[in-house]
Amino acid sequence: MKISVVTASYNSEATIGHTIESFLAQNHREKEMLVIDGASSDGTLRIVESFQSDEIRVFSEKDAGVYDAMNKGLRLFEGDVVGFLNSDDTFHDSSTLAHIAAGVSDSDIVYGDLNMVTDHLSKRIVRKWRGGKFGRYSFQLGWVPPHPTFYVRREVIRKVGDYDLSYKTTADYDYMLRAMALNDFRVRYLPRVIADFQMGGISTQGLGVTIRGNLECLRSRRTHLNAPPIDAAFFLRFARRILQIRQLGW
Repeated sequence: MKISVVTASYNSEATIGHTIESFLAQNHREKEMLVIDGASSDGTLRIVESFQSDEIRVFSEKDAGVYDAMNKGLRLFEGDVVGFLNSDDTFHDSSTLAHIAAGVSDSDIVYGDLNMVTDHLSKRIVRKWRGGKFGRYSFQLGWVPPHPTFYVRREVIRKVGDYDLSYKTTADYDYMLRAMALNDFRVRYLPRVIADFQMGGISTQGLGVTIRGNLECLRSRRTHLNAPPIDAAFFLRFARRILQIRQLGW
């Protein structure tokens, strides 16, 4: 079973080396990485090309942002299963893709746990995001799986379609909601850390971005789940984040 890993990048020279190293270290042999670059002006492409790996395909052109790059990846991947690894994140260990392959052997969608870290040298954990099991009303209760741990079979992509670019920071939330809550795909939770997410990306840039993202998530629920103007999940999503940080004993 071939697993495709799509990495959207733009001026990522400080981090993408760690990302690629973690991909190449995977002991699952049937794999490919697609680096979808937004015409970086720094040394990103030079670093990617320095690995000289037949398992990496590179596409570089201007795009309309990370979700546009992800949509390009969904049109170009060649594997049986696809997921995303940010250009400043890494797989947690070398057996991650093997566990994903085992998980999708009898499932259509798998996801797991995520560690949010300060950097990939110290791996100091700032927040632990544990996916937990998916239920019928999970999204209405403020739940969402960590997107960097979310892998799906090709038929899911065919049915669900593209990321909706009208969502500026939470098109991944909207996509996972559509895939899981609006369909009868077989879903499996893998209770293990899949990826180490480096803090500082678009989804972790302060309270204003968090509030704006939460409003976008509410729009997705109103559109697809007939949620009221303000629902319980609007507040529960904040509560879940706080609990994930408190688990560290802060």
